[in-house]
Amino acid sequence: MSPLTTHLRVPGPTPLPDRVREAGSWQMVNHRGPEFKALLERVTQGLKRAFRTENDLVILTASGTGGLEAAVVNHLSPGDPVLSTSIGAFGDRFGAIATRYGADVTKVEVEWGRAADPADVEAALGRMIEAGRAPRAVLLTHNETSTGVTNPIQALAETARRAAPDALLIVDGISGLGAVPFEADAWGLDVVVTGSQKSWMVPPGLAMVSVSGRAWQAAERATMPRFYFDLASHQKAMVKGETPWTPAVGVCFALDVALELLEAEGYERIFARHAAVGAATRAGIKALGFELFADPPVASNTVTAARVPPDMDWAAFNRALRGRGLVLAGGQGKLTGQIFRVGHLGAVSVNEILAALEILEETAIEFGRPQERGRALVAAVSAADSAATSDKENTVEATAPVGSAA
Repeated sequence: MSPLTTHLRVPGPTPLPDRVREAGSWQMVNHRGPEFKALLERVTQGLKRAFRTENDLVILTASGTGGLEAAVVNHLSPGDPVLSTSIGAFGDRFGAIATRYGADVTKVEVEWGRAADPADVEAALGRMIEAGRAPRAVLLTHNETSTGVTNPIQALAETARRAAPDALLIVDGISGLGAVPFEADAWGLDVVVTGSQKSWMVPPGLAMVSVSGRAWQAAERATMPRFYFDLASHQKAMVKGETPWTPAVGVCFALDVALELLEAEGYERIFARHAAVGAATRAGIKALGFELFADPPVASNTVTAARVPPDMDWAAFNRALRGRGLVLAGGQGKLTGQIFRVGHLGAVSVNEILAALEILEETAIEFGRPQERGRALVAAVSAADSAATSDKENTVEATAPVGSAA
């Protein structure tokens, strides 16, 4: 199957706008020279505007998981009490990284498909403090890719700050930041991590990390081992307009162009577009007869999860979808074979979601599931229009992101 004819609808990597894809193929420059210095300054400032932060920001050549590891090892010491709030597989991974490096991790585990409750976080922090284990950090996931749920980070951060004012707030913002509203500084977040292959419309290869003054102070005391992921080394190199190690230059080229496209579209319009495609995806999948997995009030606008019916062989259904050019994601961890996931983040339009729903409908009919042809598309269009009533440019006729080939 040619990539040129594939509808890639996984939660990352995401499809690339033509200009971004072309930028990634530009000729190399000296990563210690003036061209890269100017490039690094542009993308750093652009990311800070997107994070809504005045804090320092470093760019690592790594996946998002590398960014999470950096967030842990730079700010904690072995034995430090840490509260890890998990609502899915990636929340579990965040806590596992801290555990692997010797942190004393207490977990708040939430039923998959639901968001964390600030009251539960407050209670857990209270129990830790009463036991003489005041937390050094609270680990939070902004958008849980494995379940299609967005956490109320602002409320969780406010609660954690009130209950444990000295704890660092460290946030996995990998699959939400850049697509849905986010305020690193206004919400008092100390460390925020994201990855290039998600909402940023860029190939995999970069992790971007914002670091507050409180976090830098903690880093001076932290004793977990780090070398490649030593954020202080990155910050020191940034003064010279460099990175301490060889960066993914081509991905930086792509990020530079992607940020230009994102700012030309405007983040408010980007948020509205993602709200429209999220609503369209959920409505269309529900109209096809699939049960949505996430609790509706906290359903993500970047990825939708749906249950695989008990009488359906997901592996066979997925092969049939791929045969028609639609690539979806399956479930992860304990949800393997039980759900499928549709990614709708980055350079995505409602029209592209309609194309994916049409393939889902055709395949469902092939598998003997009764369908009223076109019903899912009608439901998706109606939901998208309802989500975009405040901005006519976000209706189906004009939903393509700036620079998209859609």
